[in-house]
Amino acid sequence: MKLKSIKEQFLKTIASANVATVVLMAATGFSGWLSPMAFPLLTHANLTFPFFLVINIFFLLFWLLIQPRRILIPLAGLVICYHPVRQTCPINIPEAVPEGALKVMSFNVMMYAFTTLSTDEELSELPAYIARQDADIVCLQEADCNPTTQNIVDKYLNPVYSYSDTAWSRNHGDKLVIYSKYPILKKEHIFFDSTTNKSVAFHLDINGDTVIVVNNHLQSLRLSAEEKKGFESMVEGKMKGDSAKQNSQKLVDKLTEAARKRAPQAETVAKYVADNRDRSIILCGDFNDGPLSYTNHTIGKNLINCYTQTANGPGISYHRNGFLVRIDNIFCTDDWQPFACKVDDEIDISDHYPICCWLKKRPKTVKKD
Repeated sequence: MKLKSIKEQFLKTIASANVATVVLMAATGFSGWLSPMAFPLLTHANLTFPFFLVINIFFLLFWLLIQPRRILIPLAGLVICYHPVRQTCPINIPEAVPEGALKVMSFNVMMYAFTTLSTDEELSELPAYIARQDADIVCLQEADCNPTTQNIVDKYLNPVYSYSDTAWSRNHGDKLVIYSKYPILKKEHIFFDSTTNKSVAFHLDINGDTVIVVNNHLQSLRLSAEEKKGFESMVEGKMKGDSAKQNSQKLVDKLTEAARKRAPQAETVAKYVADNRDRSIILCGDFNDGPLSYTNHTIGKNLINCYTQTANGPGISYHRNGFLVRIDNIFCTDDWQPFACKVDDEIDISDHYPICCWLKKRPKTVKKD
């Protein structure tokens, strides 16, 4: 009898821990709805959501094996957190890409890695990859490079794309580029307070329709090479004690500072989208923020997240220095139907993987009198 009582008490304690996990899942999963300007302490809470999600799944398996009736606790957590779960790791039934769909690619090319690669053959690999993908629209971030590298880029991309345009950040430290198979009618700069980052809207003539393509590169962490190396050492468990504590605090400070700068940038981009709500828009780029962030939530409010709607898995797009997160995105207005969005890890020269998606125009609805 005593043994049975101890077992029941133990299971009650486990159930309480599961309930606490569900609460933390919800708190972290929806924390990105709060502005970092107003709630700086919650700025990075959404980064811990996958951790609590995994724990909740372990609870689900535990109850399934030990006491099935309590499986309702982790299931309730998954239902309550359906939105953040789907944003973090969507699961979709693949659909064939229809004929006539438009292929869009977004890629932070890290200056084509020209500072680390030496031979023309090495420098050719990334532009050759882009040309090989044969996307209809390509949006690049961090596309500035030296004249030699630019000549190699032009050699591969100019034969594929009849139209291209660029936009520089205020200090000329970052260059956004669009390559298009469709005419570029004009560009609009989306102004926000940053000297190093940029958003720009290119107006394209696609089969007689004007489509706005917004290319974004939002506030980055601005970590030094030494800081990146330090964080990677922490993730790998090579740094302990005071060094780990100091580096953790430094990283948190950098994350908070970047998030506070990024929030108004995201709001400015979202306002541009809202001001053009009756127009056809494709929006993409490097958000430098995760899928549950305030940035993602704010910009995506009136748009379709192509990855969430069509892809499978977490889709890690940044893959260096221990930061493994999807920070590159493609969104569109609801006049487009997305297909087969994916993060392509075929090429790892840049610290980002490219993200691409196919978009098909939905049939126009005719209003009845």
